[in-house]
Amino acid sequence: MRQVRLPDGTNVPALGQGTWKMGEGRPRAEEVAALRLGLELGMTLIDTAEMYGDGASEEVVGEAIAGRRDAAFIVSKVYPHNASKRGTVAACERSLKRLHVERIDLYLLHWRGGVPLAETVAAFEGLRAAGKIGAWGVSNLDTDEMDELRGAPGGMGCATDQVLYNPSARGIEFDLLPWSAAHAMPLMAYSPVGQGGRLLRAAALAGVGRRHGATAAQVALAWAMRHPGVIAIPKSSSMQHVRENAAAATIELTPDDLSAIDAAFPPPRHKQSLAML
Repeated sequence: MRQVRLPDGTNVPALGQGTWKMGEGRPRAEEVAALRLGLELGMTLIDTAEMYGDGASEEVVGEAIAGRRDAAFIVSKVYPHNASKRGTVAACERSLKRLHVERIDLYLLHWRGGVPLAETVAAFEGLRAAGKIGAWGVSNLDTDEMDELRGAPGGMGCATDQVLYNPSARGIEFDLLPWSAAHAMPLMAYSPVGQGGRLLRAAALAGVGRRHGATAAQVALAWAMRHPGVIAIPKSSSMQHVRENAAAATIELTPDDLSAIDAAFPPPRHKQSLAML
């Protein structure tokens, strides 16, 4: 599994596991088993959030990593309305309890709310100094907001920005992706295979997949990971899909493959508003 280096020197896999909607109806044993299989296949970064199932996703992750904490790199997120200096600390403590861990490896602001970024950064830095988190970052912040963040006291410590990125949502390529590369800060791509299956029915992805003996979903993952500074975090509760996701890390897309995808999903030619789910 190819590794991506965070600003503090920590290496994480370019392909991780998302957990949105886990803990919300599917048999928990299946979700736990899927996450554990992903760990065994090298997808050791697991992304969750206090928002997901009102903490139920974090509980699933906690069960999945029980007895194998050292094999997992855990990412969680704080709600914007909890992101005050005191609220962030309280939210982190709740997440730690649900995850049954003493430290969250990477703690993110889920999206920007009414709390000043500088206040959230101060809370993150306090948690890091206390050993409650290993690093911190943000999610769903655009380039101008990242500049603002880095201008805040301690803001240079941001480790990542987690954003929507897939062939049908590639606006970040115009400015945010180059910005992150210039600042040696990787991006995390959520929903890398899209939502609702529309992207996976695209003829271009299916055509590329046939050339590689791969599914459209695997092509979409390989496409996201073609950038050395992008970490893809697809969600799967199915053992079969977990195996397929892991195999996507071995796919090397050719220039012809990329041209075919560009023809179907043109890259941005101007600044676009940051897409969010």
